[in-house]
Amino acid sequence: MTTPSSGDVPQHADSRNDFSGTSHGPVVQAATIHGGITFQVQSAAGEWAAPNEIPPLTVRFRNREQMLDRLDGWFVRDLDGASVGFGALHGLPGVGKTTLVSRWAERGSERFPDGQIYVDFATLRGGTAGADVSEAAWCCLKSLGVDAAYIPAALPDRTRLLRTRTAGKRLLVFLDNITDPSHAVALLPKGRGSVLLVASGSRLGELALDGARMMPVEPLDRESGLKVLADRCGAGTVEADPHAADEVVRLCGGLPVALHVAAARLATETRLTLTTLAAELADEPRRLAGMSLGKERSVAAAFDLAYRELDPEPARLYRLMGWHPGATFDAGVAAAAADLDPGRTADALDALTRASLLEETPDGRFRFHDLVRLHAGERATEEDGPAERTALVRRVTLHYLALTALADRAVRRDRLRIAELDQWLSDVHDPFVGPGAPRPVDWLEAEHRNILGVLRAAAREETLHTEVWQLAEAFTVLFFHHRHLGDWRESLELGAAAAAEAMVPAAEARLRSLLSRPLMDLGEYEAARRELDAAEACAEVSDHLVVRASVQEFSGRYWDRTDPVRAMEAYRKAIDLNTAANEGRGAAIASYFLGCAQDAAKAHREALHTLRGAHDDLVAREDLRMAARAQVAIGIAHGHLKETDAAVRALSEAIQILHKKKATHYEAQALVALADIQESSQGDPRQVRDHLERALEIYEAGGSPLVEELRKRLTGGEPAAE
Repeated sequence: MTTPSSGDVPQHADSRNDFSGTSHGPVVQAATIHGGITFQVQSAAGEWAAPNEIPPLTVRFRNREQMLDRLDGWFVRDLDGASVGFGALHGLPGVGKTTLVSRWAERGSERFPDGQIYVDFATLRGGTAGADVSEAAWCCLKSLGVDAAYIPAALPDRTRLLRTRTAGKRLLVFLDNITDPSHAVALLPKGRGSVLLVASGSRLGELALDGARMMPVEPLDRESGLKVLADRCGAGTVEADPHAADEVVRLCGGLPVALHVAAARLATETRLTLTTLAAELADEPRRLAGMSLGKERSVAAAFDLAYRELDPEPARLYRLMGWHPGATFDAGVAAAAADLDPGRTADALDALTRASLLEETPDGRFRFHDLVRLHAGERATEEDGPAERTALVRRVTLHYLALTALADRAVRRDRLRIAELDQWLSDVHDPFVGPGAPRPVDWLEAEHRNILGVLRAAAREETLHTEVWQLAEAFTVLFFHHRHLGDWRESLELGAAAAAEAMVPAAEARLRSLLSRPLMDLGEYEAARRELDAAEACAEVSDHLVVRASVQEFSGRYWDRTDPVRAMEAYRKAIDLNTAANEGRGAAIASYFLGCAQDAAKAHREALHTLRGAHDDLVAREDLRMAARAQVAIGIAHGHLKETDAAVRALSEAIQILHKKKATHYEAQALVALADIQESSQGDPRQVRDHLERALEIYEAGGSPLVEELRKRLTGGEPAAE
């Protein structure tokens, strides 16, 4: 692949993007990166509050009172009835299903004292059908305060934990834009008085077999449609020409989204009257593919007419963002997509929101209604063509590559990377530095579905192989903290395939070895072995010593399950290769894993020697978190040798460091290990209990599945682990 040059994309006068000198590996150069990001920092651990996630009403609610009353009647508390309410709303896109549920949730919030959870299946997988129910379960568990470290990998385990976490709670769970009936059933809460509502564009009649009550949501009737118009453009306007108002409601098909767009024109275009608007809608010949209501006119008429009133710059932004591969976007993404400066982008976004073609969310981001996005994409296809689409995908990919790479470096600068982007990034504003900057992992979590959507879109472009593998490599830092296994797997598969196309064997080896991690977590061990074999072959071709060492380390992790001798052999190879490459941290980490494998193989004294060396090397490199993990392993090895004092000393020191580093997951593991050793050596029972109670606090705060096990141990005297 030819490396993109700065001349490929128009440059603004205030941007610099130079590269010179020798580089090991591909270099990306980009247009201006508008580095400011819109982000709301989430509550820190320990500050969890009941979720309140169902979208708020942004317009006045009209009609549907009978439907609200019907929902009330469905879910009256009945001690002899079903413990959990289950309802399904179905109707055309844009008919107002989400608005109906939002209004019902708002007026009945006291029914659900433990919170309201919202999952939009349209955004889970970039708007594609059949969104991953496992990912939806992940979202529900996070909303319930479960720390990402404690969310299980497999869907059955997630479902069981979801039932446990919802038992005893009264919750409203709303699943929007669902397409598969089985997805809803898997996410039923357990607490008596809870309600699960789903909304779909199709009937999903199979849900009735699972006890769901079915409700069709029809387009607004004439009277309600007139009230919507009056709300948006004034009662006097509607009263002055009731016949024309009737026509506008009829031609918009009774869909609120079309009525809002039509009303926005009446409110902002002083010369436009209801009569002329009705005439324009009646004469509009265009159709929105697949969205005809089976009547004379399509709702696309309202969108077409509003679009034609836009100035050229907002119109272009509208078209291009119809192609944007993410579900939501901020002003920085819009600026990158259209290659506009921030001021002009802000003006264009304002024009689109005034026209009701774009919705601004409470956190300052933007999104299209599904029908409007479809319309915008159609206009782009007709007016801009495939070359402009490729250019947009490239600009958005480079934008996300810069931000994701900066986030990756902010988490850990000395991690192994094949992409050499530091000189390019030196000219990019870093939004993760300074007062009030978001935590990089939090930003990656908030953006991860958009990033995955960008990866998918870029992978379809023959000219973006380099950018795809580089983005996939940087993106993986998120999954070390939040294990979205399906998304991690897909991003690495896309990246590895792109690295192969770009003929960068070191990158392919790195990504395929990383891919073994989610595959093993998913229980697909044969697939993981195939990826590791391919990674080893690529690493040998690359002759990149550190990559070869990394592949050996991942192989050791694979063999840890079944063959400790092969695992130790792989770790020793990793140590030798890292040492030859003068990569001290990599050698120290491989030594840590080797020591753990030796201890598991009952070579405890040998393990202690290896682990002490790893610990000292990691301390020297100021990697105190990893050094503390090595010290935990040292304490456990001492325990296996019945050297209780040394074990207690090592574990106690490690616990203090892990607590200071806020590595609570590892802190809890160390506390339990310390309690085990003290209990088995007839230590002070009060100290044992203190350690277990502190571990229980951590697990309860994070929502760990180990909570019940520890509670039983504290109340029932469970025996210490062997």
